[in-house]
Amino acid sequence: MAGCAALVLAGGSGVRFGGDTPKQYLPLGGRAVLRRAAGAFASHGDVDAVRVVIRGDDRALYDAAFAGLDILEPVSGGASRQESARLGLESLDRLDPEFVLIHDGARPFVPATLIDDTIAALADVPAAVPALALGDTLKRADETGMVSGTVDRAGLWRAQTPQGFRYRDIRAAHAAARDAELTDDAAVAEQAGLPVRLVAGSADNIKITTAEDMAGAERRLTAVAGLVRVGTGFDVHRFGAGDHVMLCGVVVPHDRGLEGHSDADVGLHAITDAVLGTISEGDIGSHFPPSDAQWRDADSEVFLRHAAELVARRGGIIDALDVTLICEQPRIGPHRDAMRRRIADIAGVAPSAVSVKASTTEGLGFTGRGEGIAAQAVATVRLAS
Repeated sequence: MAGCAALVLAGGSGVRFGGDTPKQYLPLGGRAVLRRAAGAFASHGDVDAVRVVIRGDDRALYDAAFAGLDILEPVSGGASRQESARLGLESLDRLDPEFVLIHDGARPFVPATLIDDTIAALADVPAAVPALALGDTLKRADETGMVSGTVDRAGLWRAQTPQGFRYRDIRAAHAAARDAELTDDAAVAEQAGLPVRLVAGSADNIKITTAEDMAGAERRLTAVAGLVRVGTGFDVHRFGAGDHVMLCGVVVPHDRGLEGHSDADVGLHAITDAVLGTISEGDIGSHFPPSDAQWRDADSEVFLRHAAELVARRGGIIDALDVTLICEQPRIGPHRDAMRRRIADIAGVAPSAVSVKASTTEGLGFTGRGEGIAAQAVATVRLAS
């Protein structure tokens, strides 16, 4: 049983947005809106599985947007959002998670802290919904646009996603509400008599519905440059027995391996330290001490995902990652593009934001003598404050 699964709903056609391509597949800062939305859950330490619910006609768009991201296979949705959510929930039966988060694929900026708070609430209640209190005066108007009254906004909230539920409860509630026409999953839970708790939403957690929304999202990405931070990382591992090395998340055949407490991925280690440096969060050893047996032979992608999540929690965006691998052998060139894609997937950035270079020391020093591999990295991050 998975602890927590996330369903990202993307079965709409985006008619209100206009254009030939559904809005969820349009690029936003170099990555599809939907990829950004799903990536927030894929990189979150408390989410064990992620599945996207799509229109069957959009499979090619999905494949292009999600190339290389290790999440569950998508499933096709239905004619309505409610039906898509139900079909998505049914597709998780084999996993039978304890909790499930249901998120709109058109919300690309869900903060990690919002995911934290929603999951945490499920320890006490069967359903939790992030929401924002209404701050504007509400007017009721007739069909001609004339105001017919003012609505008391006391106690009114704007619901957001992800909406969190105990899986078996919401699965049963959706099955019972098959013929209803409800606007969100919390309404399905309410109809089933499940208590629903509100948790604090986020003004950053916008939903893209119109072209104006997309333009605002683009402005948000460029406006986050309130504080630009640069971090550096350096790491070394010696050669030992083996038939391959792990470099930047890619298996590279070689007549020796690299020695280390984890998988000794010198490239990912250097990048992780660089990312941690941008937010003054120490180094890998302070988060994943080698004295802790649970990190023996660990996949180093865990380290970089954690560092990227810490940046996201600060409201930051990773702008660029640059790593130089220093060795005589193996040759890096044939694997460079695969490394860039893998780093991008782990860190939640576009491949265009990742640079992988290789250098030798002209036969000098321990790398020149073929005793090991070194890596140095630079990370650039934009923080909101």
